[in-house]
Amino acid sequence: MPPGAGRATGAHTSRSAGIRRVVPSVLTVAVLVAFWQFYVEISGIRPQLLPSPLRVVRQGWAHRDEIGTHAAATLQVTLTGFAVSLSLAWLLAVVVDFSPWLRRAFVPLFVASQTLPIIAIAPLMVIWFGFGLLPKVLVVALVTFFPMAIGLIEGFAAADRDAGSLLRSMGASRGQVFRYVRLPSALPRFFTALRIGITYAVVGAVFAEYVGATEGLGIYMSLQKNSFRTDLVLAAVLVTALLSIGLYLLTFAVERLVAPWARAGNRSAR
Repeated sequence: MPPGAGRATGAHTSRSAGIRRVVPSVLTVAVLVAFWQFYVEISGIRPQLLPSPLRVVRQGWAHRDEIGTHAAATLQVTLTGFAVSLSLAWLLAVVVDFSPWLRRAFVPLFVASQTLPIIAIAPLMVIWFGFGLLPKVLVVALVTFFPMAIGLIEGFAAADRDAGSLLRSMGASRGQVFRYVRLPSALPRFFTALRIGITYAVVGAVFAEYVGATEGLGIYMSLQKNSFRTDLVLAAVLVTALLSIGLYLLTFAVERLVAPWARAGNRSAR
């Protein structure tokens, strides 16, 4: 076998498996969209109530500059809030891992943070901090912090105890055990939590904008809804979905770079 042929075959097999996993979803969406288009055409329903998919795409393209501006604002809120949430999740998860007492103190607070209704908290953020970037960033951080923090904490706790004991018997420090055993063990669970969090981040940003903002897809949907432009509301919903899917897929690329063994382990498990 020529050098590199095994890697090429493995890459081809991986791509083929990925395509096979995507095909059912694509076909399902295509059937639903076709049925939607067919129903609108035969029913004669008004576009203000239910526009056809073709109308949504055409009107979205016609207003692409305006929608693009609002989408960029939403993406800024999403990434900024998610970065804040990600930093806090890592910081607190590492601190908690080094102190069982802090674990018992903080984890219940993490859980309690998820009982706060965002629909009630978001308007308060606007009242307290105005219509700028800060209240929306705080909403996104609040929505996404819990899954990532818990994913990291549980990932650290699931580390191989025998490997840690072996390193300690060889004179390794607590920090070295964390670096070489506990941290690699936590990354697969962290990336699973990351994918959950990034989808929540987009939804949280849009909701925060819907409550109060000067730009963003959330406020754009609200304005178009008040103008009975259902087609533009759905166009903005489509852009929101594409943003979520794009950020979700980006986590796989990051995982491939940071923790390639995690993906390999998941494929072998399947």
